[in-house]
This record gives sequence, structure tokens and C-alpha cells, in this order.
Amino acid sequence: MSAQHRSIALSKEDLNKGVAIQGYAGSFHQEAAQLFLGKDVNVIPCATFREVIRIASEPSLSAGAVMAIENSIAGSILPNYNLLQKSDLRVVGEIYLQIRQHLMVNKGVQLEDIKEVHSHPMALLQCTDFLDKHNWKLLETEDTALSAKHVQQHRAKHTAAIASRIAAELYSLDIIAPDIHTLKNNYTRFLVLRRVAEAETIMEADKSSLYFETDHSKGSLARVLTRIAAEGINLSKLQSFPIPGSEWKYFFHADMEFESMDQFNDVLKGLKEITQELKVYGIYKKGKTV
Repeated sequence: MSAQHRSIALSKEDLNKGVAIQGYAGSFHQEAAQLFLGKDVNVIPCATFREVIRIASEPSLSAGAVMAIENSIAGSILPNYNLLQKSDLRVVGEIYLQIRQHLMVNKGVQLEDIKEVHSHPMALLQCTDFLDKHNWKLLETEDTALSAKHVQQHRAKHTAAIASRIAAELYSLDIIAPDIHTLKNNYTRFLVLRRVAEAETIMEADKSSLYFETDHSKGSLARVLTRIAAEGINLSKLQSFPIPGSEWKYFFHADMEFESMDQFNDVLKGLKEITQELKVYGIYKKGKTV
């Protein structure tokens, strides 16, 4: 597994220090981190996304983070946008990972030996068509990778797990049934985050994520969107969030794709004139789908 999709490079020291991820070793977060940053990158498992941001913000603890932000089926992970908005982290890259679920067992276990299957409830739901063909007991767990680890640690002969290919590799399990997810076009978008001081300039950047607030007068959002369109910018995402403590006022997260930095700087200058607050989360290269 190489870092052929990455647009930034970490030093050997940073690779050793590692990046924070949500979940356990063998999770899809780890797979995304390795695909973007290289297989040598260490990961720092965190129980929650809030902990991911906390670890990523501390220079002595990590070199940054890889954090899921949206899924093609489930939609945006709204709390993560709020965490990003309140942090001092910057987006330096992104990757779109196809979520592929596999049924895995200890070596020598056959399909007819299985009596129960362990995995995260979302993973079980994603594999309903396959699971309905078998009379197995389904047990919900907190994490797909943790399910794989449990099967391996207990040397289970009648238990299987649903998890990622990297989990099977990490825990020396055999994939007895690959790609058992019902919907094949299931992708999660992950952001690569670094602290402001270490967020290097990305060569050939063509995408930006930013936050803005309007004055909430009639037509204020329309003026922003018109300005973006007039500059030939592709608005690939617009997400609204209520401003805490306000009466039905909102701030917005936007992802914009552009052809040159001059084009982006022009639209940024225009947006500063018609917004109350504007914050650029990051300027980076548009991610690839893997």
C-alpha cells in the first residue's frame, strides 16, 4: 500500500509521531491514513472525534489527524464540522475511500462453521443482503476493527467479524467472503489535518474549505453565491449550521474548487466584502477516489 495519492509529505519524525484517528487499529480511518500518507505512518487511535482534534492540536502528541467528514450514503458528519471550526487545525488534503466490508475468520474456519458475526451496527446494516442468506446470530460492537481483534484474540472457531481488509491483515484473519456490502458505491471522505504552524503550502492546490457568516439580511446568502459563481468557481459543498445562542441565524461551510490561486484569491477578496466573518480552513489538492 503506497502513498501514491498523497499531495503532502511527512518527515520521518512526523511519521513516527503519528496522526490521530477515530477508532482502533485496523479501522477505515487507518486505511485512509496509510493510503494518503504511506504505510509507514503510525496512527494514534482515539475513542471519539473530539479526542482526535485534541490530540491533533498538541505538538507533543501527534503530527496531525485524519478525520472522516462525510459519507456518500449517510451524509455529512455534522459534529465534525463544528470541531474543525473551533480548532486551530488546517486541511492539507483529502481522500475518498470506498468502504468495502469483508467477512473474516481465523485460519481454517469454514463458512459452515460460523454461528455468529460481530461488527459495528452500521457495518451489519450495510451487509444485510448477504447476512440474510445465513442463519447467524448478529452481535453489535463499537468498532469493526475491534470485532476483528476480538475474533483473533479469542481464537474463535464459530465467530466471524465484518471489517476492512487492513483489519484482516493486522489480525492475521482470512477473508472468507470479500465485498459483502450491499451498496457498492459507498464512499467516505476523509480530511488530512495539520496544525497551522506545520501546514505547508500545497503545490497545484485546486480546492479550499472555508467558513463564513453573512449579515442575515434578505438576500445576503444569494449575494455570496452569486459572487462565487461570477468568478467561475465550482461550489462543491454548502452546509449550513445554526449559530449557538442566536435566533435562527446560521453560519456556512463551503468547499470550492478552482483552476488557479489567482482565481481563488479574487473570490476570497470579494467574499470578505460581503460577509461578516470568513475563515479559510485549508487550501489543498482535490482528493482522489480509491
